[in-house]
Amino acid sequence: MTTMTNRQWLLRRRPEGLPKPQDFELRTEGDPAEPLENGQIRIRNLLFLCAPTMRNWMDETGNSLYPSIPLGSPVMAPAAARVVASKDPRYPVGSRVTTISSWQDYETIDAQARTVQLVPAGMTAVEAMGVFGLNSLTAYFGLLRVGKPQPGETLVVSGAAGSTGSIAAQIGKIKGCRVIGIAGGSTKCQWLIDECGLDAAIDYRAEDVEARLRELCPDGIDVFFDNVGGEILQAAIENMARFGRIVLCGQIASYNNGEPAEGPRNMMRLIYGSIVMQGFLMGDYRAEVPSALAELEPWIRKGRIVARVDVRSGFEELPEIYTSLFTGANEGTLMALIDQDAYASR
Repeated sequence: MTTMTNRQWLLRRRPEGLPKPQDFELRTEGDPAEPLENGQIRIRNLLFLCAPTMRNWMDETGNSLYPSIPLGSPVMAPAAARVVASKDPRYPVGSRVTTISSWQDYETIDAQARTVQLVPAGMTAVEAMGVFGLNSLTAYFGLLRVGKPQPGETLVVSGAAGSTGSIAAQIGKIKGCRVIGIAGGSTKCQWLIDECGLDAAIDYRAEDVEARLRELCPDGIDVFFDNVGGEILQAAIENMARFGRIVLCGQIASYNNGEPAEGPRNMMRLIYGSIVMQGFLMGDYRAEVPSALAELEPWIRKGRIVARVDVRSGFEELPEIYTSLFTGANEGTLMALIDQDAYASR
């Protein structure tokens, strides 16, 4: 029986506040490469996406679609991988896939029960997880299917310099909106204006967000795409236009609080303004992914959308790479590179 060395990062303890490298434990085991059952595939992970929502999965009572990660188990994460053994004809050996995997070199998964997508020929795994991946698709569906912006409307995006927010903001510009981004720091705000083509940007670290929104949006906000929650969400609610739409994409301001994310303080503001507030998951629109990519790809290839990726190498550095997500040190979609094969295009 052939054996393979399998490195794993386990969840050692539940993070309190910001996740720390000490919350994780490195283990190396021999994988016996046991025979697969029908419908199973064995993958070799090449690349992990560092997603803010993973922080919810680490809590004992997670507020997410997925169950909490058991202590002592590999950390669950979105991944791009190469199929090394297969009992599912849809995913032959050698094919590349994206799926929800975990922080380890190899994993055997039930492809019948878990969402697995093939990476198209001509696209690298880095592209599949980055510019054409979860964050871009989340921005696309959240804005266009939930926010439903119209030409001439005012769109405001929080977390606008992030990998989801920046794509949502730029799609808004393509669709003819006046777009204002909210981000932390003058450098990020300037990037939104100079590189992404936004009409204005608000630095929440140095400015009064509610006052600046009132100044920049005298007729109110038609669509608010929210990645942050908390006080920034409240500031936007106070400035919504009548019949405005609020897209609830993320609540990163509360991910490390250990408490459920709080809602608006004044629900009557939503009632009197006839304002719609709706959450969503990218998976709600999974059947539409091919058509979404068909529209996104030419925008990106032709430079109408600027997308940044922050790829950092090293399996042993996985906890440090992930925890840097919450310090604001990353520039673009943060990914942990495990194998250079992630840059292969077939």
